[in-house]
Amino acid sequence: MLLRLLGLGVLLVPVFALGEPGSRTFYVEDIKGAMTSHLSEVVSEAGEFHIHDEVKAEDLVLRFVQIHDPVRQMAGGVYFACTDFHVDGDEAQLYDLDFWLREVDGELKVFQTKIHKEPRRALLYGWYKHPRYTFVGDDIQYLYED
Repeated sequence: MLLRLLGLGVLLVPVFALGEPGSRTFYVEDIKGAMTSHLSEVVSEAGEFHIHDEVKAEDLVLRFVQIHDPVRQMAGGVYFACTDFHVDGDEAQLYDLDFWLREVDGELKVFQTKIHKEPRRALLYGWYKHPRYTFVGDDIQYLYED
C-alpha cells in the first residue's frame, strides 16, 4: 500500500505490525525518526558513540555515519535498522551496527544493538566491512565460531 501525501509527490510506505491487531502502523519515517532520537540520546556531545565489543572484549569509540535503506519490519512487532559508524579518528574503518526496535507506549524504542560487521584490511583493496552474522529470514545465523 502506498500513500501519496497532499499531492506533493511524496510517497509514504507503511511498515505493518504483523499479527498484532490494534497495533499502530509504523512508517519508514517513524523507524528512522526513532533511530535519530535514540542516537541523539546515546551519542555524546563530542559525537562519540561507545559500545562494548563482546567478541573482541574491547570498548569501542565510534562516530555515526548513516542509517541504511531500507529499514524493515520483522516478526512479532519488531523493527530493524542498520547503520554505519566509523572508528574515531579513522573514517575508512567502518562498523555496521544493527538496532532492533519495538513499540513502547506508542513509540518505537531500541531494545538491542549488535555489531554486524567489523572493519578488516585486505592487502589488495584496503578496509572493508567483514560480517559476523547473516540473516536467515528474521533469525541471526553466526558465520564463525567464537
